[in-house]
Amino acid sequence: MSRGRNQKDWDTVRFSNRVHSLREISISYEGDTQAVPIRPPDVSTRGMFINTSQKFPEGAVLNLRFCLDLSGAEVQARGEVRYCIPSVGIGVEFIAMSPKAIRAIEKEIELVRGKLPRRRTARKMKSARIRA
Repeated sequence: MSRGRNQKDWDTVRFSNRVHSLREISISYEGDTQAVPIRPPDVSTRGMFINTSQKFPEGAVLNLRFCLDLSGAEVQARGEVRYCIPSVGIGVEFIAMSPKAIRAIEKEIELVRGKLPRRRTARKMKSARIRA
């Protein structure tokens, strides 16, 4: 499939690498005690996309706590909702996180990138095994 002239190449637009490597996550909307239903998000050192049907206004501040899958590190952060896709999820930018938490996410990204082959490579490896 070819890219349209106006379609962005997200691999070159991203400021930070993102990985799907969270074991658990809980979020709370500052000033609200309601539990927020979510599905595992992707994460980077700058923010995350959280799959949820819950609608949040842009600028809403969330308290986040999540556990990284491979390292087991627990991260706590505050994040601001930058955009909301109704019934899909929210893009959150971290606005407060410790340097230790940032290093833990960087380490997790390195672990994931080192362990998992790129999709294209994985497909080639699978087709090579089938032919063998």
